[in-house]
Amino acid sequence: MRSYAAVDLGASSGRVMVGRVGPDSLELTEAHRFPNRPVRTSEGLRWDVLGLYAGVLDGLRAAGQVDSVGIDSWAVDYGLLDADGALLGNPVHYRDSRTEGVAEKVWATVPAEELYAETGLQYAPFNTLYQLTAARHSAQLAYAERLLLIPDLLTYWLTGEQGTELTNASTTQLVDPRTRDWSYDIASRLGIDLGLFAPLRRPGDPAGLLRAGVLEETGLTGPVPVTAVGSHDTASAVAAVPADGERFAYICTGTWSLAGLELDAPVLTEESRAANFTNELGLDGTVRYLRNIMGLWLLQECVRAWGGPELGPLLLEAGQVPALRSVVDAGDAAFLAPGRMPERIAEACRALGQPVPVSPAEVTRCILDSLALAHRRAIDEAQRLADRPVDVVHVVGGGTRNALLCQLTADACGLPVVAGPAEAAALGNVLVQARTHGLVGDLGDGRRLLTRTQPLTRYEPRGDAARWREAEARLTGG
Repeated sequence: MRSYAAVDLGASSGRVMVGRVGPDSLELTEAHRFPNRPVRTSEGLRWDVLGLYAGVLDGLRAAGQVDSVGIDSWAVDYGLLDADGALLGNPVHYRDSRTEGVAEKVWATVPAEELYAETGLQYAPFNTLYQLTAARHSAQLAYAERLLLIPDLLTYWLTGEQGTELTNASTTQLVDPRTRDWSYDIASRLGIDLGLFAPLRRPGDPAGLLRAGVLEETGLTGPVPVTAVGSHDTASAVAAVPADGERFAYICTGTWSLAGLELDAPVLTEESRAANFTNELGLDGTVRYLRNIMGLWLLQECVRAWGGPELGPLLLEAGQVPALRSVVDAGDAAFLAPGRMPERIAEACRALGQPVPVSPAEVTRCILDSLALAHRRAIDEAQRLADRPVDVVHVVGGGTRNALLCQLTADACGLPVVAGPAEAAALGNVLVQARTHGLVGDLGDGRRLLTRTQPLTRYEPRGDAARWREAEARLTGG
């Protein structure tokens, strides 16, 4: 058995997990969990990246001696370093308003159709490309000598070495998914200096050794290597989908829902762009062909607005509310910003001429029905656009603990749902580290190990499919 520390940073919390891997065993335990609370300053919404780094150090101390460390996090956001390697201010949060209206300025130089054909990335107002365009005349960018995406920034602080991991780089809208290298033409036309980025790394590449100061701080005995993993948490989560063969869809659930397929090549058609599917890079030459859906962010914000009621009783009450009474478009950017979420959902229902949910249970049922409907739409369209039929939907991540959402997703998709593992990103992180020591083979070997060792729950579709088609028609007008 070998032990690996998986640092897994989500949009609302971070955790350091310890994976113990043997020839036919995989055990995951939580060493330390800590909050990730963005801070609103006079300049806008910022990440408390120093607080996150402190949480990582605390987690490594709690983890004890390990054979390697890997870091994954959310995508698109970054820190800027000066010529001495010092951080130039707290990283900007992707929900900050600075990118409002920026996409139209970019498209005036590189039309949206060309941008998609070259990078394969869906439109999202917070893509790194738009963030850099918004920051073009800022003092920080003018003084910056290096840009590091969030997991690469933390890796740099741990090791003193700089790199840009590929799966996360593919979310910047500056990578060509066909060549799996930078899109030099797009960057040049938009005046973005790719020299800001450190050299590309791929999952499994060495990322340095823990510095002496980190060893002292954490009580670990060196040398302890840091291994590049699928540092975009979705890349790690998809690597931990316990699928058999190719005919599967996946939904990575958490603050976001990422619903789609694993492909061998990107889909760069105009129809795919119009449907707002993205082509992000995964392990072993794969492409994550998916759509971003708001996910459990909608419920998280409502729970916050309601003063933090217990989720268990709330979901039980929601299960008693009539199904599909009211639905909203869970992919609508109108729900991106924080604040007033119950009111905004009510306003959306009113605008569609539907009954307005009032109680927390009614709003919760509206959210879960809407998420299941968005999952259905994404998986149906992905199969058609990629010409890849599927037989099963794998749900991984935090949403696997929400049995009502999993059952509704099976009902909406008309396909069996296999739910688990819940800590998919951390497990995918661990599997890449274990591969470097020869304990796990290729992607298929890792998935078979997960199937043998992790608890999974199967949900069969039930109910009337026509009700979901009718609910879909309310949103699309079809």
